[in-house]
Order: sequence, then structure tokens, then C-alpha cells
Amino acid sequence: MKSRLKVEPSAKRVRAYLGGQLVADTTRALLVWESPHYPTYYLPLDDVASGALKASGATSRSPSRGEAVVHAVSAGGKVAEDAALTYPDSPIEELRGHVRIDWAAMDAWFEEDEEVYVHPRDPYTRVDILPSSRRIRVEVDSVTVADSTHAMILFETGLPARYYLPKTDVRLDLLEHTDSATSCPYKGTAEYWTVNGNKDLAWSYRTPLPESERVAGLISFYNEKLDIYVDEVLQDRPRTPFS
Repeated sequence: MKSRLKVEPSAKRVRAYLGGQLVADTTRALLVWESPHYPTYYLPLDDVASGALKASGATSRSPSRGEAVVHAVSAGGKVAEDAALTYPDSPIEELRGHVRIDWAAMDAWFEEDEEVYVHPRDPYTRVDILPSSRRIRVEVDSVTVADSTHAMILFETGLPARYYLPKTDVRLDLLEHTDSATSCPYKGTAEYWTVNGNKDLAWSYRTPLPESERVAGLISFYNEKLDIYVDEVLQDRPRTPFS
């Protein structure tokens, strides 16, 4: 038997925009954990702009949520095809009368008056950034590429500690900037470097979001893919989705 999805109400005002126009505006959103990593918003149909949803005639089935009706979302002269799902007969009663709008298909999402990127913030995820005088040394292929006693250690729920180091303590001659970029709803948009010939092993946030300002301009390295020594003790390489 499939386990029931975790569903709980959000206390935040949630808005979605497409084509410069409001698609949905609600204070009654549901947070639904379709995967263990982060939640998805389900919005009351009553709080979606009139005419914004149009059923495509297609359906989609989920083992836990049941049969979905697929909709296009249109606003401001733009159409996001197959971007919304409703579950009128879902075995999970809370989902009935709600719509799941694909995050990436919208132009912008807001929680209260702050724009949010990538996915909804998980109320059970916490980010703590603490200064540390412990010696952090980073090796790639037996070459020391960073050595610092001025780290900021970022502790994020569900992920290994990340060591953010001043650029002055990093062998920048061994780093080559790449075109890669990723975004995080807690930290912002990261840029990446190849390290000693190994692609995208290091990253930095030039202008992080307010809760992560303490790592601005610092460089971190994937614990999963190289050797990090803390006070000269080699750390185990964690197994994560980034391994």
C-alpha cells in the first residue's frame, strides 16, 4: 500500500504571475511533499484568476494522488501548456478543489512580498552560517587547493556541512570559471569553477539572499567529490544527490 503524502496548510500569502498578470493569489495554499526533498504548492481553485486554467483533455495518473486533469495556464498573452494539474477525485481529500501549477512554467512566484526561486521554501529546512577558526584544507588529486582558518560553515537541514572560504585562502590559479549556474531558494544563484581540471567542483554566491549573506563572495567545494581536512582530520565523503 502506498504511503500517504504529507500535506499541511501554509500560513503564507502565495502569488504566481505569468505574462505580467496575476494567475493565483491565496492565503490558503497547501504544502504537499511529493518528494522528500522539498514541498510543492497546491492552490485553491477559488483563488485562481478566472479563465486562467483550460483543460487540455489529457489526464495523468499518480499512484498516491490519483487521476489528474491536465490544464494549460494562460495570462498576459502567454500560455503555459500542460502546466497545471487538478485532482477532482483524489484519494487525498485535501487535494480536491486545488490546483498544482508547475513552478518553472510561471514567470514569478511570491511568498508574501518576497520573490521565491526554484521551489517553495520548506518550513522544516533551516540554514545556519557560523564563523569558524578551525583549519579547513581542501585537496583535489592530492593537491592542496585551499587552506583557511577563516571559514564560514553553512549548516543546512539534510545536507552535509559546507565550508565557505575566503578567496585569498584559495589557489585561484587552479580554478577556472565555467558557465554553470544553479539556484537555491535559501541562498540564491551560484556560479561555478573547474578545480585543477575537475569541472564544477567549487561554487560561490556573489549576491546571496538575505538569510545567507554571510557567505557572499566565499568559495565552497563539494565534500562528496574531493578531500576536506578539518584540523588535519580527513572527513568522510558524504553520499548525497550531488555525489
